[in-house]
Amino acid sequence: MDQYRTEEEQVEALRRWWDENGRSTIVAIVIAVSLSFAYQTWKGNAERQRENASDLYQAMLQSMVGAQGDAAMEGQGVAMAEQLKSEYGGSTYAQFAALHLARLAVDKGELAEAESQLRWVLGKADKGSDTGQLAQLRLARVLAASGDSDQALAILDSAGQGSYQASYAVARGDILLGEGRTEEARLAYSEALSVAASNPGQVNLQTLQQKLQSLNPVPARELVPAAAEPAGDPAVSETTPQDQEG
Repeated sequence: MDQYRTEEEQVEALRRWWDENGRSTIVAIVIAVSLSFAYQTWKGNAERQRENASDLYQAMLQSMVGAQGDAAMEGQGVAMAEQLKSEYGGSTYAQFAALHLARLAVDKGELAEAESQLRWVLGKADKGSDTGQLAQLRLARVLAASGDSDQALAILDSAGQGSYQASYAVARGDILLGEGRTEEARLAYSEALSVAASNPGQVNLQTLQQKLQSLNPVPARELVPAAAEPAGDPAVSETTPQDQEG
């Protein structure tokens, strides 16, 4: 402001600036305040939504776990799971709820319902997320149980590398074994064992080893020719191959 010689000139310059820019300045301030308020309101609502979804999910778990054959209590849990899906469909809690509903459907032999719940999860979960991979794994098993082994294998083959790689390989082996494709099943179990060795905790190693061992041929023990047995010992000469292997 040094270029102005008098205070009147300074005041006049400020008045002209205000006439030219004052309205836009006020509008900018109002917009900034409004956006800040809207963001804080949205953030608060989102936090309340998460808290409500969490509380409802915990209540659902208590009902389902505590049901112990109580149909009414289980029904309450199912109702809360469906509420999570309808009111908080974008939350991870809703995805977990649908996974529980799928498990209940499998336990009851309602494979079509289980497939529907799992596909709902896949439609909501982020691609490649742990939740999505788990839903794919379970969907593959449900489809195989429904008789659609080809689609089940296609789902498992498209999964790529992930947190459930060993579990996917085991599922692939189970499905292939059910189809009578023994050698392919053995290879799948071997892959699972290899992955699990470097990433423990993914599968039950003892069970996996038993499955693999059941498919590995055990060489027959060489039997001593009967002509080589000492003569005159009926107990030996009448020994059967089964007795010798025992």
